[in-house]
Amino acid sequence: MVFGTLRDHLILCSASEDYVIIWDINRCYRQVKEGGTASGRVVGTLLGRVVHLSLCPLSAKVAACSGSRVFLLNAEREEVLGVLKAHLGPVTASEFCPWDVNLLISTSEDRTFKIWDVRKGEILFESAVLSAYPLLSLFFVEQNSQFITGSADGQLWCYTLPVDHKCHLVTKLDLSKLEQKHERNLRKPSSPQNRADGMTRNDVKGTVETAKPVLRIWAQKLQSCHASLQQSSPLMTMSPLNAELMKHGPKPQRKIGVSCQKSVKDQPLVFHTRVKSSGYNTAPQKGLLREYPSHFEAPSMPYAHLTVSTTPTPVSSLQYSGDGKQIACGLGDGSVLLYKSSLTGNPAVYTGHSKAVNSICWSHSKRWFLSTSEDPTLCIWTANASEPVLTMGDDQFAKPIRCAQFYYLDKFLLLASGSNLMLYLYHLDTTRDDIKRYKQRSKSKLASKLTMKSETDITSVSAINDFYSYIVLASGADRTIQVFDMNQGCMATQIPDAHCRAVHHLTQNRGSPFCTQALESYNLFLSSAITDGLKLWDLRTARCIRRYESHVNRCHHCTAAFSPCGRFITTGSEDHSAYVYDTRSSNFLHKLPRHSETVLNVAFNPASPEIETLDYLRYIDSKK
Repeated sequence: MVFGTLRDHLILCSASEDYVIIWDINRCYRQVKEGGTASGRVVGTLLGRVVHLSLCPLSAKVAACSGSRVFLLNAEREEVLGVLKAHLGPVTASEFCPWDVNLLISTSEDRTFKIWDVRKGEILFESAVLSAYPLLSLFFVEQNSQFITGSADGQLWCYTLPVDHKCHLVTKLDLSKLEQKHERNLRKPSSPQNRADGMTRNDVKGTVETAKPVLRIWAQKLQSCHASLQQSSPLMTMSPLNAELMKHGPKPQRKIGVSCQKSVKDQPLVFHTRVKSSGYNTAPQKGLLREYPSHFEAPSMPYAHLTVSTTPTPVSSLQYSGDGKQIACGLGDGSVLLYKSSLTGNPAVYTGHSKAVNSICWSHSKRWFLSTSEDPTLCIWTANASEPVLTMGDDQFAKPIRCAQFYYLDKFLLLASGSNLMLYLYHLDTTRDDIKRYKQRSKSKLASKLTMKSETDITSVSAINDFYSYIVLASGADRTIQVFDMNQGCMATQIPDAHCRAVHHLTQNRGSPFCTQALESYNLFLSSAITDGLKLWDLRTARCIRRYESHVNRCHHCTAAFSPCGRFITTGSEDHSAYVYDTRSSNFLHKLPRHSETVLNVAFNPASPEIETLDYLRYIDSKK
């Protein structure tokens, strides 16, 4: 429902799946006062599930959001004035501009907003993909000719709306960080300076209390974004996910004697010949995100072939960064290589393991990537440093780390060693002391440890790090797949005899920041086992819904991957090829040959329709 803004002619508009009705409030009052029944005027029929309504400033037009379309209705009679359709996902909100009745802005689950000329039905401006989460709402700031849009993860963007409709970003806010800032201010003692600035403790408390209901509303909307994978209940008090790592900042250096003070005074204020601009006079830059072309066919044409090593070296793992710009791969000689996604130029080389690297994983922030090895050690790296930021050694693990990843939006490190599934809190410090270079300042702490039900060794782990999810999948040497609820810190369900042999690879359909999928698609995951092909599962029913068996997998641990759009699956094969399947059919679409050995690792670029494949020895191929 939505009220009109004209005070002398107050109307209410309501919608259901059958009708959109305009109610004249004064007329309804008169009807009831005279003993009759309040009645309205039908202006729309069978538009589908309307999720949002808005009235223009003159209360002459109604915008009704249903599916991926916005219906423009005449508020005086039943007439469809136009249908606005350009979003790739369901439209979540649309609002008329208060100072220009011919402008309308719509937001969508495709994470973009569009500005429309409602007279012509044309798009005047469309944004880039702003976030990994749906945009949910709009608000106009009339006095500044600006508007604000917000996403499901609590991010706010404020844009200008000039006459030429070329919007520029004014500011971006993170509500959770804003609340944390106010909470810190609450803990600070009040001072005369604070009172002079007009900010009292009650003012801050009021702001925090206002922010909390807003955050709760965002959280409630967020819960519906990813079906059963998305956390659907608040964190329990004793949940392992509530764990926090105390961070101690560096101790301030002590000043000794007067000579130290003089040395500081005698130094110039600026040490550089050039000072970096604050950026206030530069034009606002558009976001780097763009929409993944989900309508494209599956990649099948080779366009790059690269030799990773001059000598035969097993390549054990491969992963793209979240923005699709870099590729990290782990080698059997213990090194990690970092390439540009174009496979041009020489790779950066990182050495910190004494045995073969068995897993690679990027952080959600794209600042870090980790590698694990048979040594057993875990190293976290940053692209611009050759030494690991954090090393976790064999004194912490009795058995090799089979797989590890960042989890819960980078809050934890999730890793498997033996029969144990472990959550580690961590703090990364990139500063170095030239005198004590051997001493790392980063630290980690075990937050929780879960054990497989039958205490069997874990062979593979999968969890989504792109949004908050309680679900972790783990496969065991006893051929089971166990589903853990990390909120309760226990196993939620178990799939016995998932394959005829132990599962060696699990992967979930996690989508991409560049592409929108149907919500139910996020409940799909894949499992691979030697001699038993590839299976597609639905997490909601814990049942296999499709098998893929055209590829060859008799002795090697070949992996599989979902495309960002969720339409395709690719897997390695022992016949020196990679195979591409349609998720809806068990028959393969393409066979990608030209490899010299078994294809062990495959990966889809999250930002563009490309597949990277790694064979057993040393070659990396890219397909478009």
